[in-house]
Amino acid sequence: MATNVHLTPELENFARACVESGRYNNVSEVMRAGLRLLQRDEEERLRFLATLDEAEAEADRDGTFAIEEVSTEIDAIITGSR
Repeated sequence: MATNVHLTPELENFARACVESGRYNNVSEVMRAGLRLLQRDEEERLRFLATLDEAEAEADRDGTFAIEEVSTEIDAIITGSR
């Protein structure tokens, strides 16, 4: 599938420099590599959001602790006065 992409002059120069460095054979390869990175980042973002949703559901289900409670319990464990 052919898709035309219009790049800013800065991105065009960068893509061409990547090709000139020999790492890529053409600008299309540079664009595909960039899109793969974007796809990976988007997948990671979606996994992170799912983790946040799971944590929120757990907090709703099991409750939460105030930082003061956690700090007091940690201090008691460290000092052995628990």
